[in-house]
Amino acid sequence: MNKDKVKTTGRLHIDWTRCDGRGLCTELLPDVFTRDDWGYPLARSGDHEPAVPAESAKYAKAAVKRCPRLALRLLGD
Repeated sequence: MNKDKVKTTGRLHIDWTRCDGRGLCTELLPDVFTRDDWGYPLARSGDHEPAVPAESAKYAKAAVKRCPRLALRLLGD
């Protein structure tokens, strides 16, 4: 069985005590996040700390930097 692995650059951690559902991360990373009914990010993969595809690394860094509540952190793999 030959499965292609998606190359990742780390995982995103959301500090739920800080997040207030503004949705900037979901706009910058639509391949990683979707939104719930209140605007809070949900990982498309269902993971607690979703993996960031290598091609989205610059957007993940931008989302971390621009999060108005500093609720995102990029963790190494």
